[in-house]
Amino acid sequence: MTDLLVTRSPAPEDPASARLWLALPMRAFGHWMANYRRTWKGTVFSGVLEPLFFLAAMGIGLGSIVDANTGGQGLAGFTYLEFLAPGLLAANALQTALFESTYPVMSGTRWDKKYFAQIATPLRPSDVFRGHLIFIAFRIVTMAAIFLGVMTIFGVVQSPVALVALLVSLLLGLAVAAPVSAFAVRQDTDDGFAMIFRFGLVPMFLFSGTFFPVNQLPDGIEWLAWLSPLWHGVDLSRALVLGGDASIGPGLAAVHLGYLAAWLTVGYVLAARAYQRKLVL
Repeated sequence: MTDLLVTRSPAPEDPASARLWLALPMRAFGHWMANYRRTWKGTVFSGVLEPLFFLAAMGIGLGSIVDANTGGQGLAGFTYLEFLAPGLLAANALQTALFESTYPVMSGTRWDKKYFAQIATPLRPSDVFRGHLIFIAFRIVTMAAIFLGVMTIFGVVQSPVALVALLVSLLLGLAVAAPVSAFAVRQDTDDGFAMIFRFGLVPMFLFSGTFFPVNQLPDGIEWLAWLSPLWHGVDLSRALVLGGDASIGPGLAAVHLGYLAAWLTVGYVLAARAYQRKLVL
């Protein structure tokens, strides 16, 4: 039975094999969706009210002070609310990806052991991983769409291509979720997650251009912000949502996308191997 479950996927040149390669992860995704249908109400606060309150407090409350002390010029030619909101859109995608790829992943091998239940079926470890990653992608996009809707209500959106920022949020989220999943699936305790949130999420959240331009950082540490995937997502999101003075050239946009794609590619490979080693006993 084990040999059957861990055999490699058939060559994708076979149309039937290609359909199977897609269908099996969707079965794992279906499990996550069935569970989410019973728990989605618990995300209403974090998905709708939290961005609403945060934008109101930071963008309007604190923003009025920032705008008043910049002679009405705001930051980079925009009001603080306009500058802040696209950055929070990207940061929200990062936060969602981290939450969905830490405890739920370790739970699949340590607490409820749903991963082992899944590979007791014809699903392979790679199918289990891809199915969960698809669900994480669903969560990232839905949360980003809600956040973008709240931004529209606040009058932040100024560009007709703002919807493309949802794809940037997706790429950013998956670029983080894949390598974090590779780490989480190997953990026997959740001690390492505190390190990720404390020394990963918080510094990126604070020093990646979300709340202020990175060129205001000291020259000696500005390069650290450039290494963060969040900075690349923030810069793209701000350009897509605001346009005008926030626009960036195609060369820089390609650098941002390429950097995030590299994170996703490396993370995907690492996670696929980690799942294979963890779930094949």
